[in-house]
Amino acid sequence: MNLKRIETFVLVATLKSFRKAAEQQFTTQPAISSRIAGLEEELGVKLFDRDASPVALTAKGRELLPYAEKLLMMAEKLQSRAENNALMQGTLRLGVSETIVHTWLTLFLGQLNDQFPNLDIDVTVDVTSKLRHDLLDRTLDMTFLMGPVTEPGVTNLALCEYPLVWAAKPNLVTSRKPLSLEDIAKWPIITYPRNTLPFCEIDETFKTLESSTAHFFTSSSLSACMKLALDGLGVATLPQALAEKEFNAGRLEPVNCEWTPSPLKFTASFMRAPLNGAAELAAGLAVDVANAQK
Repeated sequence: MNLKRIETFVLVATLKSFRKAAEQQFTTQPAISSRIAGLEEELGVKLFDRDASPVALTAKGRELLPYAEKLLMMAEKLQSRAENNALMQGTLRLGVSETIVHTWLTLFLGQLNDQFPNLDIDVTVDVTSKLRHDLLDRTLDMTFLMGPVTEPGVTNLALCEYPLVWAAKPNLVTSRKPLSLEDIAKWPIITYPRNTLPFCEIDETFKTLESSTAHFFTSSSLSACMKLALDGLGVATLPQALAEKEFNAGRLEPVNCEWTPSPLKFTASFMRAPLNGAAELAAGLAVDVANAQK
């Protein structure tokens, strides 16, 4: 029995779309249809109702799906037990928060390549809300994001935690005494985009003030936030791990404030499903790499 056809059957059943299955397997929709037709002919049953929208399993397809999933999981376990990393191939679609890009992503990718040299990696850098959506939509296999993702079928492994600090161009803030939030609000606040947990916490905290109104410059790019702070546009909230380099170089300086936002907590999150064995192995490696940086 052709394992590739079994993979395609499970994938179409999961995504409910021949088109999405083709995109995930980097092939054409006719090729996906051909594999399903070949499997149906081999089994002598019809697996999908192609006239339904979205594509739906037939009664026989629903009956056979759990067996197909178990078959794929057993194949993955066989490969894992054999420890034949050369067999781990294909493409892993990885979504990453930018903070990880600036810290240990390169080290992780280097070690991943050493262990699985036949595995290609597609890296997408985005905000957590978009990464979460794409993970659940199955357009990403694994994500490093501000988690956990509390949805059925998702595995979350704790990675790392980064405290946030206030930072500004030297001499922009002259006081060395702890500043109140009212004092900080005198400058534009450079921070995370509005659809993120850090921004929501910062915004809600400043809304509790009665005597001042905070003015925000937000960006989904951590590099852009850093550049705006370096150019003296305002006071920024940055991960300490990144800001420390600029503090040591004298390009930024810490701003002493009586309140700081909560630390950023990251997880490696992936779907517990057949066809995703590479994500599970890569997530375990990511935990090891992240822990080594502490």
